[in-house]
Amino acid sequence: MERKIIKTVQGQMATDGAGVRLVRVLGHETVRDFDPFLMLDSFDSRNPDDYTAGFPFHPHRGIETITYLIEGEMEHQDSLGNRGMIHGGESQWMTAGSGIMHQEMPMAGPRMLGLQIWLNLPQEDKMTAPRYFDIKNEMIKKVEDENAVVRVVSGEYQGHRGVSTNHIQAGIYDITLKPGKRISIPTKEGETVFIFTIEGEAAAGGMNIPEKTAALFGDGDSVSLEAPEGREAHVIFLSGKPLREPVAWGGPVVMNTGEEIREAFLELRNDSFIKHAPVA
Repeated sequence: MERKIIKTVQGQMATDGAGVRLVRVLGHETVRDFDPFLMLDSFDSRNPDDYTAGFPFHPHRGIETITYLIEGEMEHQDSLGNRGMIHGGESQWMTAGSGIMHQEMPMAGPRMLGLQIWLNLPQEDKMTAPRYFDIKNEMIKKVEDENAVVRVVSGEYQGHRGVSTNHIQAGIYDITLKPGKRISIPTKEGETVFIFTIEGEAAAGGMNIPEKTAALFGDGDSVSLEAPEGREAHVIFLSGKPLREPVAWGGPVVMNTGEEIREAFLELRNDSFIKHAPVA
């Protein structure tokens, strides 16, 4: 049975970090429906003034952050000595776990296009050791036919496997549909499944989805996507098993109870927030 769209969320312009202009799509109000995906921010600008102020050092606990760039470059650094660069076509999957301080600084260039996703950690893994996972171009499987180009960041598509992650095995595909073409994507029973139209509009389950919109699907075993006649459609497909656990969200910290949030901010004030060295 093909999944049908049950909810859409149109992204809204917002400012975050030290003044980065972005499109905020998912947040506090969508947590229950999009579980285990907490937040989705999209970057799309040809003006470096919109993004080069970046995201200076800030804390995270209880989540994983997934940064995926289609175009542009972003330097990352943390308080424990890790440093690197994400280039166009690459991703970084960071497990914040018990706590990390890091910064993400986009570099000026012709265009910054990509997104960041916050993925919730299960209650039993909230205080796991922090870990970086850099996903390079050569680690992302590319599947192309007459209908679409699918880059499999994680999960499996038509027998092609992307990376395996450390906690929630979320599937992330970067899909470019050729003009007027259609594809069907198998999905797993019980998983939360949605798409994000990062460039252009697309049709899904018989419904037109405008650009910069998340479309959540109901139950079923497949999703159909179609590009308009004469134009490509560029969408990000995401899937993951919901946690169905309590969510307490305080800024960059996501735990299960309000007491855990208060404890995290107390530790930030008394410099006891960092619990582990990162795992290589």
